[in-house]
Amino acid sequence: MRAPTEPTRAGSDYEEFASNLARLFEEGGKAMAAYLKPREEGQPEAKPSNEMTDVVKTLGQVAEYWLSDPQRAVELQSSLGRAYLDLWGNAVKRLAGQEMPPAAQADPRDKRFNDPEWSSNQFFDFVKQAYLLTAQWANHLVQDAKDLDPHTRQKADFYVRQIANAIAPSNFVLTNPEILRETLGSNGDNLVRGMRMLAEDIERGRGNLRIRQSSATAFEVGRNLALSPGKVIYENALMQLIQYAPSTKTVLKRPLLIVPPWINKFYVLDLTPEKSLIKWCVDQCLTVFVISWVNPDAKLAEKSFEDYMREGPLAALDVIKQVTGETKVHAAGYCVGGTLLSITLGHLAAKRSTRIASATLFATQVDFTHAGDLKVFVDEEQIASLEGDMRERGYLEGSKMANAFNMLRSNDLVWPYVINNYLKGREPLPFDLLYWNSDATRMPAANHSFYLRNCYLDNRLSKGEMQIAGKPIDLKKVTIPIYNLATREDHIAPAKSVMLGSQSFGGPVTFVVTGSGHIAGVVNPVSKNKYQYWTGAKPKGDDIESWLNKAKEHPGSWWPHWFAWLKKQDAAQVKARIPGGGKVTPIEDAPGRYVRVRD
Repeated sequence: MRAPTEPTRAGSDYEEFASNLARLFEEGGKAMAAYLKPREEGQPEAKPSNEMTDVVKTLGQVAEYWLSDPQRAVELQSSLGRAYLDLWGNAVKRLAGQEMPPAAQADPRDKRFNDPEWSSNQFFDFVKQAYLLTAQWANHLVQDAKDLDPHTRQKADFYVRQIANAIAPSNFVLTNPEILRETLGSNGDNLVRGMRMLAEDIERGRGNLRIRQSSATAFEVGRNLALSPGKVIYENALMQLIQYAPSTKTVLKRPLLIVPPWINKFYVLDLTPEKSLIKWCVDQCLTVFVISWVNPDAKLAEKSFEDYMREGPLAALDVIKQVTGETKVHAAGYCVGGTLLSITLGHLAAKRSTRIASATLFATQVDFTHAGDLKVFVDEEQIASLEGDMRERGYLEGSKMANAFNMLRSNDLVWPYVINNYLKGREPLPFDLLYWNSDATRMPAANHSFYLRNCYLDNRLSKGEMQIAGKPIDLKKVTIPIYNLATREDHIAPAKSVMLGSQSFGGPVTFVVTGSGHIAGVVNPVSKNKYQYWTGAKPKGDDIESWLNKAKEHPGSWWPHWFAWLKKQDAAQVKARIPGGGKVTPIEDAPGRYVRVRD
């Protein structure tokens, strides 16, 4: 097997390589010091995680199935052994000059093996195929293990996938041809730069690795993100309410209230002017109000889900009525903000209130039967452990949720940045969406515990068993028109889950599916003309692929379709409204203080 392609420089400078090796050890010492410091000081952020215990326990159940029967265990080992022998035989024949088909092939969409040497160089091709065979065998371990309950199987599948992603040969210097070429060509300078960034990222994460996904200095909220002009017209302990300045002489009579998730910050809907859904809504003659949630600390530990409803959307409705005189509004909720909005709708329906005339849900779950891989982190034992951690701090660290979301797509959101940052030693490119993704928020203990238990663990909302203010929330009593948007490749609110949730409401639901995922599918500007969306019949059951096969596909953004639906609800117009309208005194310019507080 031939060696990897020679580096671009003619030979390595051994003196420089030795110097860089010394610098590498020095930077490695700084990384270790950054890791140890909070642990030596007893900081709660540095406490050992309980997650590894669950990994070992879950995979132990899989191993128990295979090892409990000697014949099964022999067959299991033999299958992997045969695969390796076939691979070795192919490699020997190829070395002798024969053309041999690969024993295993990577998915064409798998970017890890894009470098030509993964196929042209026999050593790297052998390593790649051995890895792929091992990953396939590990997947077979889980899928063919009988007697596992569905939750354990889902967890085992997720954990095996994470381990397989972590041990990929692309993640190591000596088994990645591109990294090896770069290391030889730069005499290891790339590894020195990478180790320096690793130390910085561990220090930034207060003893835990916080991988940078975008340049930390390229963006700033209020400087080149969240630029839509407006005013903060109200605030309480949990949120600031922003009213945006009009850009048209007249506006629709009914205002729009947007309830974003508190797990992330609202400016995903107001990134740059070209990508801003908020700006686009303002330009379509809407009076737009947006809740900007606080980044809570331990003082807000006891703030409950009911508090978030009362001090969030319900408080916002009162202020909107005061400044506009309108008793009815359109409301939109995104992700968990949409779940909160749905619960608010159920609460208002129980009181026979008509303050919200229509509701739009972006990538929102109300039925958590098919909630996807996030359910891996949710069972009684794990929630109880998490609640213990939250009691100690008063909140869940934002980085915990961010890491969980990133692990759902680790081959897109984790390992490419490990390779780029720490092996290539390169700063990641500026990317507004990934800057926002890393701008995590904390969650109050009481609120998050309620959400995990009532939604993910027990699915009480869809069953009509969830109680707010001592009364059950029955979504069947919600009879207002609802526009329910799912994103086809969503890993947080799967389209199948959103589709099933459409059937929880008692009124007319317009179900729409858009291309791409949880963020890009929603933040899909008209001007970009990207992706597509599907419209179709009223959802029945949870077979999303069958629904899509019968649905009508439309090119481009779903935004105009949604606005046409919104306008059908009430097309009356009035003179444009300035923020506050003279009824309240604006507190400060948008985007406000709350959104600037970082985890």
